[in-house]
Amino acid sequence: MEFELPDIDALNTVQLQVPLQIFSHDGKLIATFGEKRRIPIPYDQIPKPLIEAVLATEDQRYFQHSGVDIQGLGRAALALILTGRKLQGGSTITMQVARSFYLTRHKTFGRKLREILLAIKIEHRLTKEKILELYLNKVFLGNRAYGVGAAAEVYYGKHLNQLTLDQYAMLAGLPKAPSTLNPIANPQAAQKRRDHVLWRMRDQGYISEEEYSSATQAPLNASYHDLQTEIKAPYVAELVREQLEQMYGDSIYTDGFKVYSTIDSQLQVAANQSVREQLLAYDQRHGYRGPMENLGTPSIENMEEWEQALRKKPVINSLEPAAVVEMTKQTVTVLRSNGELTTLSWPGLSWARRQINADYLGPKPRSASQILKLGDVVLINPSPNGYQLAQIPKAEAGLVALNPRNGAILAMTGGFDYQYSKFNRITSAQRQPGSSFKPFVYSAALEKGFTLATVINDAPIIIENTADNSLWRPQNDTHKFYGPTRLRTAIIESRNLVSIRLLALMGMSYTVDYLKRFGFIPSQLPPGLSLALGTAMVTPLQMAQAYAVFANGGLKVVPFAIDTIRNSQDEVIYQAKPLVACNNDCSPSEAAAPRVLSSENTFLISSALHDVIQRGTAKQAKNLGRNDLAGKTGTTQNQVDAWFAGYNPDLVAISWVGFDQPQSLHEYGSTAALPMWMQFMQSALKGKPENIPSQPPGIISIRIDPKTGKRISANSASGMFEFFMEPYLPESDLISDTSQTGENTDEDADGNTDENTDADVVPGPDNNNTSDSNHAPETSSDPQNEMSLY
Repeated sequence: MEFELPDIDALNTVQLQVPLQIFSHDGKLIATFGEKRRIPIPYDQIPKPLIEAVLATEDQRYFQHSGVDIQGLGRAALALILTGRKLQGGSTITMQVARSFYLTRHKTFGRKLREILLAIKIEHRLTKEKILELYLNKVFLGNRAYGVGAAAEVYYGKHLNQLTLDQYAMLAGLPKAPSTLNPIANPQAAQKRRDHVLWRMRDQGYISEEEYSSATQAPLNASYHDLQTEIKAPYVAELVREQLEQMYGDSIYTDGFKVYSTIDSQLQVAANQSVREQLLAYDQRHGYRGPMENLGTPSIENMEEWEQALRKKPVINSLEPAAVVEMTKQTVTVLRSNGELTTLSWPGLSWARRQINADYLGPKPRSASQILKLGDVVLINPSPNGYQLAQIPKAEAGLVALNPRNGAILAMTGGFDYQYSKFNRITSAQRQPGSSFKPFVYSAALEKGFTLATVINDAPIIIENTADNSLWRPQNDTHKFYGPTRLRTAIIESRNLVSIRLLALMGMSYTVDYLKRFGFIPSQLPPGLSLALGTAMVTPLQMAQAYAVFANGGLKVVPFAIDTIRNSQDEVIYQAKPLVACNNDCSPSEAAAPRVLSSENTFLISSALHDVIQRGTAKQAKNLGRNDLAGKTGTTQNQVDAWFAGYNPDLVAISWVGFDQPQSLHEYGSTAALPMWMQFMQSALKGKPENIPSQPPGIISIRIDPKTGKRISANSASGMFEFFMEPYLPESDLISDTSQTGENTDEDADGNTDENTDADVVPGPDNNNTSDSNHAPETSSDPQNEMSLY
């Protein structure tokens, strides 16, 4: 029957079903996808005690027979005669390899004969070591673990070479009945099977009596261990998985692909921490909503029952369920699911003012009894200063960081906790960006011939909607108007009326067409003047791509998350080749990203956005102590969305905070989103030198009158310097040059020079409104230094 047997040469290069693994760029495991958990181990890396345990139990004459153990078959035949039943006994390891790769498990005499013949054929083609390697990597060992490498991690959370003798014996005993003899499903039966394996090892001389005695007395310390990931980036893992499935189909879950993402593990940790800590801080500022439930009166008798109830509740991003069992005036002692008692001191409780509703909080508590009562089930948060009372935030947040040179996604956190909500707000949440969108509008203006010294009136304006005759009266967040304002000041202070007038002067058609340079599409952009205030619908990832144009000097890169894909033979089957913002210094292997803005344009915008941090709506970021940062706050109408978009030439980061079902945050971007960005950037840029871009040759610095924006004498004591693109130099202001009396700001000290200016009426189709992100404006006390060389 030789001609009916399958070709077994493929066993030399067999492709075991190995799950997909996703790593960070620096090689740390992010996630594993696949129904089967398998970690193939070469024979020379399989520990000798495990091999001896398997041979002692499964096939003690393995290295002597030629694939078939005649003695074993004889015992199986005798059992058949005595019992009248067909039993599996007598199968060698080689016969089990033949069955698992080529035959069904249905027990018939015909199949048994084919199994014997295949085993003999396999023994003639493969070495004993290779056959044993195939067996140990193929065999099912329960709990989705296939092969001894995966089983070591599933049952003990360790690599195979880290196990002890008793643990090797446990694994060796599993093939007989992996579903019923494993230590999780049936600890008593598993221990009995383990001890039997150890007895066989002692009986055959693999271990001594002393080793046998010690191993059989070892506790049964197995428990289910989930995948041992090294870095927490589930939103990245899911994004990569979706892209891989589109590229290769369902085979990705079994073909053993190893995917190296663009993620920097250190930056990912920083992103995770900043989102978690700042979102919890936001949540605390808005009060305590109360316990999850109450279990009744605590007593010694019900503690075990309470522990079981707590174990059924999930841990969300390290927020652990606990039950209040004791209280003093300003402390609370809680029972945790592991049976431990933990005390929360007053600093971990005192924040918990009762949230009456979204707008009002109760009084500051003075005692623990004003916050909680005995039996309450709460969440506790580990912190450097001990555990704190906590709750799952109702608001959500996200942060993404890009390499502006090539678009590589260096960090991405798409929400507070992936298990709690798998929705990725970085890639999928289309939200209004508010004032963080304004720099793109101002960039369009600079391209059209406006300058940072152009003066536009910040005065009331009424927009008429001809469709329903309604009127839109946009205003600044301060509800004040500031009169003639230079564009640099308008960006720094986020003046809404200036932005609207600027867009009206440029025209919608030109502006929408220009915004496509940043990657925005017209369908995202509203066809009205509210676009100047950021009423587009965009994702944080799109904002990161757009801000990367400013960061890299005017070139458009494309965000990507997959860097390299290797197959099961560790061969590179995919290598990303991103467009690179390398100007004229590209290497032969790099493809240059297209230039969409001039370096002069991006320099001017970055100069203004640098001033946003130095003395504008984001001046809190000065605390980072760096001079190479630029960025813009954003807050939408009714404070529904809070943003901060910031960068230096090496890193772009976007932070967003909001509710999935839009409602007011009752905070500005500078309060809700900026601290998150700052915490991330502080960690991301730690120890890295400042990178201040050089001034392009087409940029000229000229002294101007701060009131008119026009050129004055370089010797004028009342002037200030401003940057200009060479084709758009300002006109001379001879009157200001001769009669300047030292009045050197463009508004009064109270920032309120033009509050009574008559409103202009502008017809238009748009009646949307998005409010500014700024607080009360700050006027420059030193106009000589108002321009910064960024």
